Amino acid sequence: MSRIHDCHPAHPIPILMYHQIDDAPRKGASFRSLYVAPGAFARQMGLLRFLGYRGLSMTALMPYLTGAKRGRVVGITFDDGYLNTLHNALPVLKTHGFSSTCYAVSQRLGQSNDWDQEVGMAFAPLMSAAQLREWVAGGQEVGAHTRHHLYLPQLTDAECNHEITACQTELQEAIGSPVRHFCYPFGGYCYRHADMVEQAGYATATTTTRARCQVGDDLWQLPRVTVVRSTMLALFWIKLATTYEDRHTPHG
Repeated sequence: MSRIHDCHPAHPIPILMYHQIDDAPRKGASFRSLYVAPGAFARQMGLLRFLGYRGLSMTALMPYLTGAKRGRVVGITFDDGYLNTLHNALPVLKTHGFSSTCYAVSQRLGQSNDWDQEVGMAFAPLMSAAQLREWVAGGQEVGAHTRHHLYLPQLTDAECNHEITACQTELQEAIGSPVRHFCYPFGGYCYRHADMVEQAGYATATTTTRARCQVGDDLWQLPRVTVVRSTMLALFWIKLATTYEDRHTPHG
Protein backbone atom coordinates (compact mmCIF):
# COMPACT_ATOMS: atom_id res chain seq x y z
CA MET A 1 0.00 0.00 0.00
CA SER A 2 1.24 3.49 -0.81
CA ARG A 3 2.32 5.49 2.21
CA ILE A 4 1.14 8.79 0.65
CA HIS A 5 -2.13 10.33 1.82
CA ASP A 6 -4.01 13.39 0.61
CA CYS A 7 -3.39 16.55 2.63
CA HIS A 8 -6.05 19.02 3.73
CA PRO A 9 -5.42 22.43 5.31
CA ALA A 10 -5.75 22.30 9.09
CA HIS A 11 -3.99 23.48 12.21
CA PRO A 12 -0.92 21.41 13.15
CA ILE A 13 -1.45 18.82 15.89
CA PRO A 14 1.39 18.28 18.37
CA ILE A 15 1.91 14.79 19.77
CA LEU A 16 4.06 15.15 22.88
CA MET A 17 6.73 12.51 23.53
CA TYR A 18 7.79 11.83 27.12
CA HIS A 19 9.89 9.06 28.66
CA GLN A 20 10.38 9.25 32.43
CA ILE A 21 8.43 11.58 34.72
CA ASP A 22 10.83 11.65 37.63
CA ASP A 23 13.70 13.58 39.17
CA ALA A 24 16.83 13.32 37.03
CA PRO A 25 19.85 11.31 38.19
CA ARG A 26 23.19 12.95 39.01
CA LYS A 27 24.94 15.22 36.52
CA GLY A 28 26.82 13.29 33.88
CA ALA A 29 24.39 10.35 33.92
CA SER A 30 23.54 8.90 30.51
CA PHE A 31 20.34 10.19 28.91
CA ARG A 32 19.63 12.48 31.84
CA SER A 33 17.68 14.64 29.38
CA LEU A 34 14.92 12.01 29.14
CA TYR A 35 13.77 12.73 32.70
CA VAL A 36 11.07 15.38 33.09
CA ALA A 37 10.61 16.40 36.72
CA PRO A 38 7.11 15.81 38.15
CA GLY A 39 6.73 19.50 38.94
CA ALA A 40 7.70 20.50 35.40
CA PHE A 41 5.24 17.99 33.95
CA ALA A 42 2.47 19.36 36.17
CA ARG A 43 3.21 22.91 35.01
CA GLN A 44 3.20 21.82 31.36
CA MET A 45 -0.19 20.13 31.71
CA GLY A 46 -1.50 23.14 33.60
CA LEU A 47 -0.39 25.42 30.77
CA LEU A 48 -2.16 23.23 28.22
CA ARG A 49 -5.37 23.49 30.23
CA PHE A 50 -4.95 27.25 30.68
CA LEU A 51 -4.45 27.73 26.93
CA GLY A 52 -7.57 25.73 26.16
CA TYR A 53 -5.92 22.56 24.83
CA ARG A 54 -7.32 19.09 25.45
CA GLY A 55 -4.71 16.41 26.10
CA LEU A 56 -5.70 13.22 24.28
CA SER A 57 -4.68 9.59 23.88
CA MET A 58 -3.92 8.36 20.38
CA THR A 59 -7.39 6.82 20.07
CA ALA A 60 -9.08 10.07 21.08
CA LEU A 61 -6.75 12.00 18.76
CA MET A 62 -7.59 9.90 15.69
CA PRO A 63 -10.57 11.99 14.43
CA TYR A 64 -8.38 15.09 14.53
CA LEU A 65 -5.52 13.41 12.67
CA THR A 66 -7.89 12.34 9.91
CA GLY A 67 -9.64 15.72 9.69
CA ALA A 68 -13.01 14.41 10.90
CA LYS A 69 -12.83 16.81 13.86
CA ARG A 70 -11.17 20.16 14.49
CA GLY A 71 -10.14 21.57 17.83
CA ARG A 72 -7.39 22.71 20.16
CA VAL A 73 -5.89 19.32 20.95
CA VAL A 74 -2.56 17.76 21.84
CA GLY A 75 -1.62 14.08 21.82
CA ILE A 76 0.20 12.91 24.96
CA THR A 77 2.45 9.84 24.73
CA PHE A 78 4.90 8.11 27.07
CA ASP A 79 7.49 5.62 25.81
CA ASP A 80 8.52 2.37 27.53
CA GLY A 81 5.94 2.08 30.34
CA TYR A 82 7.93 3.34 33.33
CA LEU A 83 6.38 2.94 36.76
CA ASN A 84 7.11 6.61 37.52
CA THR A 85 4.66 7.49 34.74
CA LEU A 86 1.90 5.82 36.72
CA HIS A 87 2.93 7.44 40.00
CA ASN A 88 3.80 10.93 38.80
CA ALA A 89 1.89 11.53 35.56
CA LEU A 90 -1.47 9.83 36.15
CA PRO A 91 -2.62 12.08 39.03
CA VAL A 92 -1.83 15.18 36.97
CA LEU A 93 -3.61 13.85 33.88
CA LYS A 94 -6.68 12.98 35.94
CA THR A 95 -6.70 16.45 37.54
CA HIS A 96 -7.01 18.07 34.11
CA GLY A 97 -9.28 15.45 32.55
CA PHE A 98 -6.61 14.49 30.00
CA SER A 99 -6.05 11.09 28.42
CA SER A 100 -2.77 9.73 27.06
CA THR A 101 -1.09 6.67 25.56
CA CYS A 102 1.75 4.80 27.24
CA TYR A 103 3.69 2.44 24.94
CA ALA A 104 4.66 -0.72 26.83
CA VAL A 105 7.17 -3.49 26.07
CA SER A 106 5.18 -6.70 26.47
CA GLN A 107 8.02 -9.04 27.57
CA ARG A 108 9.37 -6.56 30.11
CA LEU A 109 6.26 -5.87 32.19
CA GLY A 110 7.19 -5.55 35.87
CA GLN A 111 10.90 -5.62 35.00
CA SER A 112 13.24 -2.77 33.97
CA ASN A 113 14.68 -1.00 30.91
CA ASP A 114 17.46 -3.53 30.34
CA TRP A 115 17.78 -2.42 26.69
CA ASP A 116 19.51 0.74 27.98
CA GLN A 117 22.27 -1.14 29.82
CA GLU A 118 24.81 -0.86 27.00
CA VAL A 119 24.51 2.94 26.89
CA GLY A 120 24.82 3.30 30.64
CA MET A 121 21.34 4.57 31.41
CA ALA A 122 20.19 3.85 34.97
CA PHE A 123 17.71 1.00 35.37
CA ALA A 124 14.18 2.06 36.22
CA PRO A 125 11.19 -0.16 37.03
CA LEU A 126 8.50 -0.70 34.41
CA MET A 127 4.80 -1.12 35.07
CA SER A 128 3.54 -4.66 35.65
CA ALA A 129 0.37 -5.98 34.02
CA ALA A 130 -1.61 -5.05 37.15
CA GLN A 131 -0.16 -1.54 37.12
CA LEU A 132 -0.99 -1.14 33.42
CA ARG A 133 -4.56 -2.09 34.28
CA GLU A 134 -4.49 0.62 36.96
CA TRP A 135 -3.28 3.04 34.28
CA VAL A 136 -6.20 2.09 32.02
CA ALA A 137 -8.67 2.30 34.94
CA GLY A 138 -7.42 5.88 35.39
CA GLY A 139 -8.70 6.82 31.93
CA GLN A 140 -5.47 6.24 30.03
CA GLU A 141 -4.46 3.97 27.16
CA VAL A 142 -1.77 1.36 26.53
CA GLY A 143 0.05 1.17 23.21
CA ALA A 144 2.59 -1.34 21.87
CA HIS A 145 6.38 -0.85 21.86
CA THR A 146 7.36 -4.35 20.64
CA ARG A 147 8.07 -7.40 22.81
CA HIS A 148 11.71 -6.66 23.74
CA HIS A 149 12.40 -3.03 22.70
CA LEU A 150 14.66 -4.06 19.82
CA TYR A 151 15.93 -1.90 16.96
CA LEU A 152 13.78 -3.12 14.07
CA PRO A 153 16.18 -2.29 11.17
CA GLN A 154 18.67 -4.82 12.61
CA LEU A 155 16.13 -7.69 12.62
CA THR A 156 14.88 -9.98 9.89
CA ASP A 157 11.40 -9.33 8.53
CA ALA A 158 10.11 -12.44 10.32
CA GLU A 159 11.56 -11.21 13.62
CA CYS A 160 10.06 -7.76 13.11
CA ASN A 161 6.64 -9.19 12.37
CA HIS A 162 6.77 -11.26 15.55
CA GLU A 163 7.88 -8.31 17.68
CA ILE A 164 5.08 -6.17 16.23
CA THR A 165 2.18 -8.62 16.20
CA ALA A 166 2.87 -10.71 19.31
CA CYS A 167 3.34 -7.55 21.38
CA GLN A 168 -0.22 -6.52 20.60
CA THR A 169 -1.61 -9.93 21.55
CA GLU A 170 0.39 -10.14 24.79
CA LEU A 171 -0.55 -6.66 25.95
CA GLN A 172 -4.22 -7.17 25.18
CA GLU A 173 -4.18 -10.36 27.25
CA ALA A 174 -2.36 -8.55 30.08
CA ILE A 175 -4.70 -5.56 30.35
CA GLY A 176 -7.99 -6.89 28.97
CA SER A 177 -8.34 -3.91 26.62
CA PRO A 178 -7.64 -3.32 22.91
CA VAL A 179 -4.14 -2.17 21.93
CA ARG A 180 -4.48 -0.21 18.71
CA HIS A 181 -1.42 2.04 18.59
CA PHE A 182 2.29 1.35 18.07
CA CYS A 183 5.59 3.14 18.64
CA TYR A 184 8.94 2.24 17.01
CA PRO A 185 11.66 1.49 19.63
CA PHE A 186 14.56 3.95 19.41
CA GLY A 187 12.60 5.57 16.56
CA GLY A 188 14.11 2.96 14.24
CA TYR A 189 12.07 1.76 11.28
CA CYS A 190 11.97 1.44 7.48
CA TYR A 191 9.01 1.81 5.15
CA ARG A 192 8.41 -1.95 5.22
CA HIS A 193 8.04 -1.80 9.01
CA ALA A 194 5.31 0.80 8.65
CA ASP A 195 3.57 -1.61 6.28
CA MET A 196 3.91 -4.41 8.82
CA VAL A 197 2.40 -2.25 11.57
CA GLU A 198 -0.53 -1.29 9.37
CA GLN A 199 -1.11 -4.91 8.31
CA ALA A 200 -1.03 -5.99 11.96
CA GLY A 201 -4.12 -3.87 12.51
CA TYR A 202 -2.68 -0.93 14.40
CA ALA A 203 -4.48 2.37 13.75
CA THR A 204 -1.35 4.53 14.14
CA ALA A 205 2.38 4.38 14.77
CA THR A 206 4.53 7.14 16.21
CA THR A 207 8.17 7.91 15.50
CA THR A 208 10.88 10.09 17.06
CA THR A 209 10.86 12.40 14.05
CA ARG A 210 10.50 15.97 15.31
CA ALA A 211 7.48 17.87 13.99
CA ARG A 212 3.86 18.58 14.68
CA CYS A 213 1.38 16.43 12.76
CA GLN A 214 -0.64 17.68 9.83
CA VAL A 215 -3.97 16.30 8.70
CA GLY A 216 -3.13 13.86 5.93
CA ASP A 217 0.15 12.67 7.44
CA ASP A 218 0.83 8.95 7.14
CA LEU A 219 -0.83 7.48 10.24
CA TRP A 220 1.92 4.85 10.60
CA GLN A 221 4.78 7.38 10.50
CA LEU A 222 3.56 10.14 12.78
CA PRO A 223 6.11 12.68 14.06
CA ARG A 224 6.15 13.92 17.65
CA VAL A 225 7.21 16.89 19.73
CA THR A 226 10.04 15.94 22.08
CA VAL A 227 9.76 17.09 25.69
CA VAL A 228 12.93 16.70 27.75
CA ARG A 229 14.41 17.87 31.04
CA SER A 230 15.62 21.15 29.52
CA THR A 231 12.24 22.05 27.99
CA MET A 232 11.36 25.09 30.05
CA LEU A 233 7.75 26.29 30.07
CA ALA A 234 8.32 29.07 27.52
CA LEU A 235 10.00 26.64 25.11
CA PHE A 236 7.19 24.14 25.71
CA TRP A 237 4.69 26.73 24.49
CA ILE A 238 6.90 27.59 21.49
CA LYS A 239 7.06 23.91 20.50
CA LEU A 240 3.25 23.71 20.61
CA ALA A 241 2.24 26.95 18.99
CA THR A 242 4.94 27.83 16.46
CA THR A 243 6.90 26.21 13.63
CA TYR A 244 9.87 25.58 15.96
CA GLU A 245 9.56 21.78 15.76
CA ASP A 246 8.29 21.69 12.18
CA ARG A 247 11.52 23.18 10.82
CA HIS A 248 13.34 19.98 11.77
CA THR A 249 11.26 17.82 9.45
CA PRO A 250 9.61 19.61 6.52
CA HIS A 251 6.32 18.17 5.29
CA GLY A 252 5.63 17.69 1.65
